[in-house]
Amino acid sequence: MTDTDALYDVRERTGNPAHASVDDVCELVLERAREPREDHQDAHFDEGMAAVLDRYRADAVRTVIHRVLVEHYPFRTATVGLDMRNFDGVRIGTTAGWFLEELNAEPDS
Repeated sequence: MTDTDALYDVRERTGNPAHASVDDVCELVLERAREPREDHQDAHFDEGMAAVLDRYRADAVRTVIHRVLVEHYPFRTATVGLDMRNFDGVRIGTTAGWFLEELNAEPDS
């Protein structure tokens, strides 16, 4: 697979070590859900994920993120078999996509 074949620039899809991994995205989602940013333009993502994590297990959220970013599941169907509302798959997928872009835009340390 080449970079142009990937829907998301996530390492598991592109093979590019410069791209964030799905684990990096999951960790950022969970971290920000535990400690939402205040007075930030994207704080609504953090708050949304805090509500999702209150309702579901972290491993279910990780599964949805992996399905969306790596396996190309549509947001709503990424919840199949997880006893999760389809709408929450949309919330998780949208947030994961934004956080992936943010991670990929960070300069190398």
